Amino acid sequence: MSKSERPNPLFRNLNAKVASIPMILTALVVFVGGTLWTVLYSFTNSKLLPRLNFVGLDQYYRLWATPRWLISIENLLIYGAISLVFSLVIGFLLAALLDQKIRFEDTFRTIFLYPFALSFIVTGLVWQWLLNPDFGIQHVVRDLGWTSFSFDPLYNSSIVIYGISIAALWQGTGLIMCLMLAGLRGIDEDIWKAARVDGIPMWKTYLFIVIPMMRPVFITTLVIIASGIVKVYDLVVAQTSGGPGIASEVPAKYVYDYMFFAQNLGQGFAASTMMLLSVAIVIVPWAYLEFGRRK
Repeated sequence: MSKSERPNPLFRNLNAKVASIPMILTALVVFVGGTLWTVLYSFTNSKLLPRLNFVGLDQYYRLWATPRWLISIENLLIYGAISLVFSLVIGFLLAALLDQKIRFEDTFRTIFLYPFALSFIVTGLVWQWLLNPDFGIQHVVRDLGWTSFSFDPLYNSSIVIYGISIAALWQGTGLIMCLMLAGLRGIDEDIWKAARVDGIPMWKTYLFIVIPMMRPVFITTLVIIASGIVKVYDLVVAQTSGGPGIASEVPAKYVYDYMFFAQNLGQGFAASTMMLLSVAIVIVPWAYLEFGRRK
């Protein structure tokens, strides 16, 4: 077939392209359109209803001068660091243990994954009860004889975000474990045999051979964890409602409160735009290094 007779690439897999039109329209209208709409109205002084009364960067100046927003950013950084590090470490260690072909593996995998089946609201309420000093862990330990034991992170403004992080780790680590376990099961058995024949210690095999081979799994896991970090909201509401005071505020709660309770859409849009910007700062360089360098 001559070059002039070859079908136009535009019409190849035409059925698949037609079937993808609804998804493309949804992405353009809902996601891209909604994002642009939010950014546009963040430069206005919209209150109860959106209106095109531009005030420049006033909403952003007010945002970064608000102590509540600064506290929410600090909490998000702490929560994110804890979730990222401990989820990966604990999830990988649990997966490595289960990968040793232990007995009752299915039972242990189900137990570890079960918390992920619960909503953040249920998880928050459960851990609110467990961390309550009157009838939770502190009360149980004191009844055992350690009367000076103190463990009430949700009622201590300086460490409340750590109490919330405990609940998040309990719920999300099981999923990370399953992803890591799937990655470990994808490693060729001959690699393990060769490492044992060469006398390479187990920890070096994991650190220098297995983990580099699991790079795609780690990237997927990081994306899942990062998305959960940025949008954390219901767990905070269920456990502390942002308290004590505003000690456990997070950006998502700040946006929701200003848009629906304070009836200040402009301020809420500005805060949500900053959340979008923070995601872009992380995603764009990663995408460039991941795909641009490969190209």
